[in-house]
Amino acid sequence: MEKTNVMRLLEQAGISYEAREYEVDEKDLSGSHAADVMGEDHDSVFKTLVLKGERTGYLVCCIPVDEELDLKKAAKAAGDKKVEMLPMKDLLGVTGYIRGGCSPVGMKKKFPTYIEETAILFDRIAVSAGMRGKQILVSPEALAGYVDGTFVSLTKE
Repeated sequence: MEKTNVMRLLEQAGISYEAREYEVDEKDLSGSHAADVMGEDHDSVFKTLVLKGERTGYLVCCIPVDEELDLKKAAKAAGDKKVEMLPMKDLLGVTGYIRGGCSPVGMKKKFPTYIEETAILFDRIAVSAGMRGKQILVSPEALAGYVDGTFVSLTKE
């Protein structure tokens, strides 16, 4: 498998991971589809969402693929009154990633990162390797350490 920038960055940091590749369906770029194709538990496959806070600027949230982000919880975690999803057209310019290939690792700039606290229930979670069709399985603690992430409740009840 061709290495992505995400994989190179983790190797440079001495963080072990397992790379996984899957067939991309351009009609279904959902994380749920990726989890199904890889045969992984949906609760352990995380999607990366980028938001913009009213006062605090950009932030990153990683949540399980079948869950919905609670914007109030995300705003509270970021210490802001209000946050909103980054418009899709701005994703590449802000992060360097496209939809379906956005990873919390290796964005253009380092943004505050929040990871749904249920991640710590797993030995490893899957996140995008920075390209459609490529995922990495990594320890949630190692990922949080690398991106200076905070474990917090982010999903709707």
